[in-house]
Amino acid sequence: MKKTTRTLLLLFLVLAAAGILAALNFYGTFYHDNIAPRDSHEEIRIYGSFTYDQMIDAVLQSGSIDNEKTFLRAARFLKLRDSFRPGLYRFKKGMGNKAIVRTLQKGWQQPLRLVIPGYFRNLDRFAEFLSEQLEADPDAFKSVLNDPDEAARFGFTSATFIGMFIPNTYEVWWTVTPEDFIDRMHTEYEKFWSGERDAKALAIGLTRQQVSTLASIVIEETKYEPEMPRVAGVYMNRLHKDMPLQADPTVLFAAGDPSIKRVLNKHLEIDSPYNTYKYNGLPPGPITMPPVSAIDAVLNYERHDYLYFCANASFDGRHAFAKTLAAHNENARRYQQALSRQLKAAKTK
Repeated sequence: MKKTTRTLLLLFLVLAAAGILAALNFYGTFYHDNIAPRDSHEEIRIYGSFTYDQMIDAVLQSGSIDNEKTFLRAARFLKLRDSFRPGLYRFKKGMGNKAIVRTLQKGWQQPLRLVIPGYFRNLDRFAEFLSEQLEADPDAFKSVLNDPDEAARFGFTSATFIGMFIPNTYEVWWTVTPEDFIDRMHTEYEKFWSGERDAKALAIGLTRQQVSTLASIVIEETKYEPEMPRVAGVYMNRLHKDMPLQADPTVLFAAGDPSIKRVLNKHLEIDSPYNTYKYNGLPPGPITMPPVSAIDAVLNYERHDYLYFCANASFDGRHAFAKTLAAHNENARRYQQALSRQLKAAKTK
C-alpha cells in the first residue's frame, strides 16, 4: 500500500512539474515581455510587396525582439504567415509574442510624423520627397499630383495646385495612398485658411491662391522672417499701382534654372507668364511651396511707400528699401561696389 501511495505521489509530482513547465513555456511563448531591453528600437517598415520571410527579417533586424526563438514559435502557432499587414510598426516595452503577432496581423501600425518643409519648386520633387517618407513610390505620387483633374477636383489648376500643400507637421499612416494623402492635405488646407486667414485675404483683395503665389516670391527674395512683411508690402504697392513686379526669382523660375546667380538681360527676355519683367500682375501660380511664415507675411504685409529693394551692402541677408528709383539706384550702386571689393579681396588671397 505504501509503495502504491509513493508511486501515485511521484506520478502526481511529475505531472504537476510537467504542467508547470508547460504553463511556463506557454506563458514564455505568448505572454512574457519579449521586447529587447533597449532605450529605442528601429522602426519596422513592412511593405505590401513583402513575403513572409522578408517581413520576419524586417522584424528581427529592427532589434526589437529579445528572444527570436519564442517569437518564431508563436508566429508559427498563430499562423502569422497567413495574414500580416503592411505598415510602420513600433513595438512597446511589455509586449509579449501574442501581442506582437496580433499587431502585425491586424495592422495596428503607428502614425508617422511627417514634416513637410516646403520650398519644393515643383510637384515632381514633392512627389519624390513623399515617396522617401511614405510607402507609395514616386511614380504613384507623381501620377496623382500631376493630374489636372485631381487639381480641379479641389478648385486648383496645375499651376496653383502646389499651393494646396501647407508646410507643417502632420501625423499620417505610412501606408496612406497618394489619393488619400491628397484628400487629407485638402482637409488641412481648409482648416488652415478658414476663419482669420480668409478674412485677412479678403481684406487685402487677394484670393487664397494669389496669397500663396505672392508668398512664394517673398520667400525666394528673403529668408529673414522679420523682413518678409516689408518685402510683401513692396509687391503689394506695385500691384496697386499696376507696376510690373520685376521679381528676379520669377525669372529664374521661367528659365528653369534656380542656380543662376545673376539675372542678365537675356533672362529678362524669356517669354513666359512667370517672367514678371515682361508681364504685369502675379504669375500663374507659386514658384515654390511657400512656408506658413511667408503666407502670413503677405496677409499681414507692412503698409509703407517703398517700391524698390535690393540686397544690403553689408551682406547681412537683409535688404535696403527705397521709395524712388533714384534712391534705389544709389542703394544698388553701394551694393555693387561692396560686391566688387569683396570679389577683389577674394582674388588676392
